[in-house]
Amino acid sequence: MNQAVVTKKFPITDKVRAAMAVTLRGCEELLPQADWLTKLARSEATGEPLRIKLGLDPTAPDIHVGHTVVLNKMRQLQDLGHHVTFLIGDFTSMIGDPSGRNSTRPPLTAEQIKANAQTYYRQARLVLDPERTEIRYNSEWCDPLGARGMIQLASRYTVARMMERDDFHKRFAEGRPIAVHEFLYPLMQGYDSVALKSDLELGGTDQKFNLLMGRHLQQEWGQEPQCVLTMPLLEGLDGVEKMSKSKNNYVAISEPANTMFAKVMSISDVQMWRWYTLLSFRSEAEVADLRAQIEGGRNPRDAKVLLGKEITARFHSAQAADDAEQDFVNRSKGGVPDEIPELALSGAPLGIGALLKQAGLAPSSSEANRLIDGGGVRIDSAVVSDKGLKLGAGTYVVQVGKRKFARVTLA
Repeated sequence: MNQAVVTKKFPITDKVRAAMAVTLRGCEELLPQADWLTKLARSEATGEPLRIKLGLDPTAPDIHVGHTVVLNKMRQLQDLGHHVTFLIGDFTSMIGDPSGRNSTRPPLTAEQIKANAQTYYRQARLVLDPERTEIRYNSEWCDPLGARGMIQLASRYTVARMMERDDFHKRFAEGRPIAVHEFLYPLMQGYDSVALKSDLELGGTDQKFNLLMGRHLQQEWGQEPQCVLTMPLLEGLDGVEKMSKSKNNYVAISEPANTMFAKVMSISDVQMWRWYTLLSFRSEAEVADLRAQIEGGRNPRDAKVLLGKEITARFHSAQAADDAEQDFVNRSKGGVPDEIPELALSGAPLGIGALLKQAGLAPSSSEANRLIDGGGVRIDSAVVSDKGLKLGAGTYVVQVGKRKFARVTLA
């Protein structure tokens, strides 16, 4: 499609405005916004769906709800009837994305990439509609480029413009090494857009340079340039740092339902609304109404429960979400969760300190004694105060603190 087509006037209907509102919800930037409005209007007038692309490099085997922010946006656009491509960057993973890095990223082996890629879409399909999602691997068109094609691709961009990129500029100024192959990453990601003829590419705010590269290269190839949509990076459970496994402030989408629900319930009332914007599929009108109810005196906990159940149901089931809520209520009242570890120990009668250590509920007997002194140990709901307590043969529900439980059978 040539550049003249995108500038042709199409009617801006209420449906087009609604689609634009869906696009803008929670996003950081939409560039250029006027072009996307034109694309939406053209799509409605012609009945031709737009091509929307999201690329992820399989650099780790698991994803958390922070990763799903951009997947949620893709699902919303998918539900508008557009064609979405979930692109697995098996080729670009071998280079390593330098975005936000202050050092060269260690390359992954082919075996690591393959293993991670196998789990990526299995998890992503919990958000996307698998029946309407195209799966592609960028090695399909990157491998055939060869050395000649790579040189021709590199000729489409200057070193001066590449060095305008923040992370490259900072590393150069600080005397940190920049490997030549790192310049290839944004070029290869941009070339993905050429290969897929995408109308819109999604990514996190840290991907803006790479996404704009796609626009540049599409113009170089005589294609209508894609629009770029960036989504913010979700803060973790602490409400401050970006969600990250290394910071232990994350909610993994593969976690048990009870754990997932409890973690959502732990976020602050203020942070809850940002999670609604970025993670919930409820309409903006529904969220606004719910917020008005809270401001009018309704307990914020009610809104958090709805959010926790929506997220838990998405990755498990509605029944699992209901059960997780009940489990959370039981824990809050000091009750026993529905699902707790079960284990068998020998040596009855066994001292309470040794039992806690062997059951993995305390790291040492001395720590077990400290917990008992603090009133943090219960046997069958009764507080243990005697550090010399010995338990005979039988089955006991052992609780340490508010969240650690085990059903211990002692023989």
